[in-house]
Amino acid sequence: MQAIKRTVLVTGASSGIGRAVARQLLQQGHFVIGLSRDRQRFSVEHPQFLAAELDLAKLTEISPFAKGLQNDFPQLDAVVFAAGYGQFGSLEQFSFQQIEQLMSVNFTGQAFLTRALLPKLKQKPHSNLIYIGSEAALKGTRNGSIYCASKFALRGFSQALRDECGKSGVRVSLINPGMVDSAFFDSLSFTPGKQPEQALQAKDVADVVCYIFQASPYCGVDEINLSPLNKVIEFKRTLC
Repeated sequence: MQAIKRTVLVTGASSGIGRAVARQLLQQGHFVIGLSRDRQRFSVEHPQFLAAELDLAKLTEISPFAKGLQNDFPQLDAVVFAAGYGQFGSLEQFSFQQIEQLMSVNFTGQAFLTRALLPKLKQKPHSNLIYIGSEAALKGTRNGSIYCASKFALRGFSQALRDECGKSGVRVSLINPGMVDSAFFDSLSFTPGKQPEQALQAKDVADVVCYIFQASPYCGVDEINLSPLNKVIEFKRTLC
């Protein structure tokens, strides 16, 4: 295992998987830049932590942000892309604006940020790009047309990018979790089951991120799928 300390940008750091990843990386002694739409939502009093703010849906702001970030932190050598949200329903229930927003946050904004950071990451001996995908990237499901599309896109993107970066020191990894007990489901009509074996915890995903960082720099971890032992979906009651 590596003892090298990294400088890591974590998107979606204000909650859920992103927050768990940021906390675990800090515990391991890495320097973490926690990115979210509102940096006040995740403020950590830690000498190795910096809160940063960016809305991935605002595509024109991504390139200037990335340029400033790499100027301020030239040692940046890893990114964990944990930002994203879920919205479900039949295609006709989505407005055109909702489709654009979901695709921008879950895929296009992440592709933009990767594009902006990649040239300097390729100049480093070793660097990591880790994307948090979803089991929705493995099989399309009813009422998930746009969400699945965003995760399928991210999966194809990471696979192609891994091949593009094959002659550089950039390692590209994708983690596809099943349902995680987190705030992801707060605005949705369903949740994973309440028993321990019916949902992953955000820490489970963070453990895999740390495993990838600890692997030999010459070992590429391509894709890992995580699932709760038993998949159970519970639907929330609606008040009449």
